[in-house]
Amino acid sequence: MIEEVLPEDVRSAEAFDDLGPAPLFAEEAAQLERAVDKRRAEFATVRACARRALGELGLPPVALPRGERGAPRWPDGIVGSMTHCTGYRASAVAWAAKVPTIGIDAEPALPLPGRVLGMVSLPQERVMLTALAAAAPAVCWDRLLFCAKEAVYKAWFPLARRWLGFEDALIEIDPGGVFSVRLLVPGPRLADGEVTGFAGRWLTRDGLLLAAVASCAVG
Repeated sequence: MIEEVLPEDVRSAEAFDDLGPAPLFAEEAAQLERAVDKRRAEFATVRACARRALGELGLPPVALPRGERGAPRWPDGIVGSMTHCTGYRASAVAWAAKVPTIGIDAEPALPLPGRVLGMVSLPQERVMLTALAAAAPAVCWDRLLFCAKEAVYKAWFPLARRWLGFEDALIEIDPGGVFSVRLLVPGPRLADGEVTGFAGRWLTRDGLLLAAVASCAVG
């Protein structure tokens, strides 16, 4: 399912349940010494997915421990992202020479709880959500916005190495399955200029929402 929102240069793997006692490298296991069984299973399964995706790029299995701010440490020359939620685990990877960054996120297709929307959205985005909900009430647009923002952060952090708040990026969701992102803070600089935004794709199916970012706008 995740491959439907990713470009052709990206390889991915997914699982809809934990893969039993998926093996871990010693460096990974050391980071889970105090983890409960559920967390250990999620961690192991999503890394098994990542190693399958890396295998499609011709790479051998490697350790993928948590690095700065919990982001996975990928092999040199690789960009990637992981996500997990109830009933779903996935990873996506690509050669950095072909794809500048990747961010993926999965969420249950359920409305956001309580006052969360006000904490994660901008006024313009809430106006957009009202219009989207009127046109297509079956989609959990508020949760989709959150999902997209999580994917944006995962794409942003490897490039910028600094925090990006929910209020620092304005997202416009198209009901046709794409979304655009305009940064409201200075972006990281790439070889061809400063990153000013991102573009992504989304889908909802089987009780899940998926969002993926694998390209950035440079100004």
